[in-house]
This record gives sequence, structure tokens and C-alpha cells, in this order.
Amino acid sequence: MPDKKNVINQKELIEMISSQVNIDLSKKQIEKTIKTLIAVIIEQLKQSKTIKLTSFGTFTVKNRYARGGVDPRNPEKRIKIPAVKVAKFKTGKKLKDALKK
Repeated sequence: MPDKKNVINQKELIEMISSQVNIDLSKKQIEKTIKTLIAVIIEQLKQSKTIKLTSFGTFTVKNRYARGGVDPRNPEKRIKIPAVKVAKFKTGKKLKDALKK
């Protein structure tokens, strides 16, 4: 789990964007833009679409197939883990290179 002092929450992200944009956008407008971006990404992933943000990365949906498992509360008991769709993120070249430095 990340150290709490190394986590940036949405409010802090809005503050950072607000201080760096060169146009008149209120913090409320920036917040609405971020929330809209997240909602659009979620909606498209629900439709199994891929979202590619050049240089940043790609969001995709993968199917995790149903499988057998062990009940952690009762290790002798076998359980069936259902199939599920999961979101995956693959970093883009620019992001990958920036993190190497």
C-alpha cells in the first residue's frame, strides 16, 4: 500500500491543474472535466472498448475466466470463482520514459 504522503487525491489534482493552466477555468470546471473524463472512460470500458491516450497509456478490458479456488476461511473447502471483466492499463512510451529518469 502506498505511503499516504505519496498519494495525491482528486482535490489536490484539481489544485495542481488549476495552478498550471493558462486559461480562465474555475476549480469547479476543472473538477467537472475530470469527473466527466472518468465517467466517459468507465462507460467506454463497460462497452469493452479500448481507450488510447497517446504517450500516456492505454486502458483495455480483459476477461478473467471462471476458475476454482480455496475458501480462505476454510482451506479444506473448494469454491468457484466466477468470471469477471477487469480493467488493465498499459503505460505509453512517454510515461514509461519519464518514470525511468
